[in-house]
Amino acid sequence: MVTVYDVVPNKLVAKTAAKLEGMGIVPPAWVGTVKSGSHTERMPQQKNFWYIRLAAILRNAYINGKVGTSSLRSHFGGKKIRGVRPEKKRKAGGAIIRKGMQALEKAGLMVKRKTGREITPAGKKLLDAAAKEAS
Repeated sequence: MVTVYDVVPNKLVAKTAAKLEGMGIVPPAWVGTVKSGSHTERMPQQKNFWYIRLAAILRNAYINGKVGTSSLRSHFGGKKIRGVRPEKKRKAGGAIIRKGMQALEKAGLMVKRKTGREITPAGKKLLDAAAKEAS
C-alpha cells in the first residue's frame, strides 16, 4: 500500500490541490492580489495557488501532527534578498495560512485543538487517496 510518506511531495500536493478544487472550497477575494510573505518579490503566479497552499498545509499536518500558524509561517518562509547586504530568513505571511486552515476546518478536513490544528480522518482519507493516484 502506498502512503503519503512514499510519494514525491510535489506530486502529492498537486493531486490533493486538484481534489480540493473539486470540493468547492472558495478562496478569499484578496488571495490573487497579495504576496505570500515579505521574502517574495511578486505575487504567486499559479492560478491555483490557494489550493496548492491548502494541500501543502494538509500534508504538513499529516506528517507533523499538530500545526499552528507560527510553525507554518516558518515552513513556508524563505530568504529575503536585500541587495548587497547578506540575505536574511523571513517568515511567510500569516493571513493566507490562517484563512486556509479556517477553510479546511469548514470543509471538515482539519479540526482546531487547544494547542494548534490537526488533520481529521476525512483529511487523512483525502491525502491517502491522492497518494495512491500520485504513485
